[in-house]
Amino acid sequence: MNRKLIQSARALGPVVGILLVYCIFAILGGESFRSMYNGKTILQQSVVIGIAALGMTLVIISRGIDLSVGSMLALGSCIVALVLRRWGADGVSVQLPLLAALAGMAACSLCGLANGVLTSLMAIVPFIVTLGTMQIFRGVAKELADQTAINAPGNWLQNLMKIERAVQTADGTWQGVWYSIAPGVVIMLVLTAVMWVVLRHTVFGRYVYGVGSNEHTARLCGINVRIHRLWVYALCGLFTGIASVMQFAALNLGDSTGGVAFELDVIAAVVIGGGSFEGGEGSIVGSVIGAIMIAMLRNGCNLAGVENSVQNILIGALIVSVAGIDRLRQARSA
Repeated sequence: MNRKLIQSARALGPVVGILLVYCIFAILGGESFRSMYNGKTILQQSVVIGIAALGMTLVIISRGIDLSVGSMLALGSCIVALVLRRWGADGVSVQLPLLAALAGMAACSLCGLANGVLTSLMAIVPFIVTLGTMQIFRGVAKELADQTAINAPGNWLQNLMKIERAVQTADGTWQGVWYSIAPGVVIMLVLTAVMWVVLRHTVFGRYVYGVGSNEHTARLCGINVRIHRLWVYALCGLFTGIASVMQFAALNLGDSTGGVAFELDVIAAVVIGGGSFEGGEGSIVGSVIGAIMIAMLRNGCNLAGVENSVQNILIGALIVSVAGIDRLRQARSA
């Protein structure tokens, strides 16, 4: 019974946390924060981190780490912009943005696959591998972009991160269609539902938890740990590629310098959502809630006039607190 209560409390932790953050900024941020339009803005701002966190959740559950997702994000957005600029100069067809998005996703998937090969097949420590590939992928992105941002012609990908055209009234409030949210939010929620099913109701999902909980036992049970880790990192790359498309949609350009420290926000979202660096624990839904919490924290701080440096301190303190609580819990259960 006690174990079930602990599991329930752990699952409800991210929900309680996001409600607490909302209540704090509902007071500090005033009507601007509480408005429906700002709520939809927070969801939109959580899309890029939330989608990337889906892949990072798999990696952390399997007791790995990927520090290269920020560089992958920049590389993917640059490739999307390059394809559009190269073949869309005389007019962008309906198919071209889709091909550009697939190219960006494929490039990030290959990056993730490379991480998987180095960490699983060559047995190099994931922290060292992804620390190195973080620099490699960033360098490739800068070469492709020629050290500048890559502007792209207008295309329908931009609509993925657009909220409805709200109108600001004389009293400063926003009016618009309440149910209209950015299509990117819908994509994030659909992917979340799919990955929740995959982790909870498929053999692959059970293997992810099994490898992270005890790698030696997983091998004795017949799980090919090396191949399984390879697929986990490849999927992390794929989800980062989807996130890079959303990043491009938000800016309509490829930025080789973008995504710096993005990996920290993604890892923070997973940890806040219940993931453990000890492996074997994590939640897809919790990770997305963690991403929304980070977006809410940044949004609320901006509306409350809190400086960016203080925002970094708050998010860092939140990560350390959650990690500390997880460590204490691990020590007690040992």
